[in-house]
Amino acid sequence: MANEILLRARNIRYSQGGRVILDNISFELKRAQITTIIGPNGAGKSTLTNIVNGLIGQFDGEIERSPDLRIGYLPQKVYVNTLMPLSVERLLQLTQLSSDDEIDHALSQTEVGYLKHRQVRSLSEGELKRVLLARTTLGSPELLVLDEPTAGVDVTGEVKMYELIGELRDRLKCAVLLVSHDLHLVMSRTDQVLCLNQHLCCSGLPESVSQHPEYLALFGQQASDSIAIYAHHHDHVHDVSGEHEDHHHA
Repeated sequence: MANEILLRARNIRYSQGGRVILDNISFELKRAQITTIIGPNGAGKSTLTNIVNGLIGQFDGEIERSPDLRIGYLPQKVYVNTLMPLSVERLLQLTQLSSDDEIDHALSQTEVGYLKHRQVRSLSEGELKRVLLARTTLGSPELLVLDEPTAGVDVTGEVKMYELIGELRDRLKCAVLLVSHDLHLVMSRTDQVLCLNQHLCCSGLPESVSQHPEYLALFGQQASDSIAIYAHHHDHVHDVSGEHEDHHHA
């Protein structure tokens, strides 16, 4: 169901060692929508994803998930023991009990079916990211949580990866929560942006967030201008909050 809310976060607050990492964070994740978290280093982006996916269970506030919500998770860093022989197929088998057909389908969805019998240690960074993305799709997840899925990949690979994530969203009809360091690259595929710096500086459509005073204070006008280049055309206009009013051409 379009616009179905799969997860609702209310007033999330998290501290560690007396230091506030997240303060009063609220948002919703909806089916078939991509939400991108941006923010400077140390903003709490990975911490927030770990609260969403359940890896951090002790926090103030509330996470309300739809019943039996299936989550696929890709962490920012995955450490693979290069001394241990491990094929791509075996790596996916270790994730959960999956049939050979399910593994083939997952790898084909991320366009790396040809890597099935390759050793993981022989993969390039871009190939490994696609294999790990395939792994997140096993079990037909309703929510993909992807923490900087393009880290270590060149710009061309980044663009292709974001396009692929958008295609997965379309095929699986899942929600995506994506951490990115570069909003303009995910611009055309993002439905909602959360600008985070311990607190939620601003949120909404990419175009509106890029003009928000707190976004400009964090990233500067140049970053905002680079987003404008990628802005897609609408038949309506947005205010700063991200709300829109229809504007039909004569």
